[in-house]
Amino acid sequence: MDRREPSQEMRGTLAPCLVALGLILLAFWVSDVTPGQPVPEEQPWVAPLRAVDEALARQSVSASERLWHDAYGHAVASRRWDGMVAVGDASLRIGRLAGRRAAAEARARQAYLVALYRARQQQAVEGALRTAQAFADLGDREVAEQCLRVARDLAAQAGDAEADARVRALAGRLAAR
Repeated sequence: MDRREPSQEMRGTLAPCLVALGLILLAFWVSDVTPGQPVPEEQPWVAPLRAVDEALARQSVSASERLWHDAYGHAVASRRWDGMVAVGDASLRIGRLAGRRAAAEARARQAYLVALYRARQQQAVEGALRTAQAFADLGDREVAEQCLRVARDLAAQAGDAEADARVRALAGRLAAR
């Protein structure tokens, strides 16, 4: 039996996949926010994301990517869904400027999935709705519908008629597309 070591090419493609998987697992591991937990006025990912947008305004892709990683780290550590949505959105802005849409969308999808997981855990209908909108904007109707199901379930569990109305309104807008 001929046993060969993995080729350099295979190791080169495996490493980024393992890093991405590690980041996703880290996000799930630290995402145990208690509902009703006090929230600081400005979240720690906000300042780095402002700096990302300033770098983008200067057309500095490399600076915006470095700053994005800082914001991502803060969003992961915050254990909140809204930080993950914000870094997902920022990834898309960077990808548009850099001309690397596919990579930016992949990073955004990962962030949005973590946001959905956290929204469900935190019983945040708004988080599930925001991720549904994000996936719909990416053209991923199937995942957007799954997000809407989560939002619908959360609204029903809370017995919140206003939240249920927001879910139905977004579902109607997405269906009309």
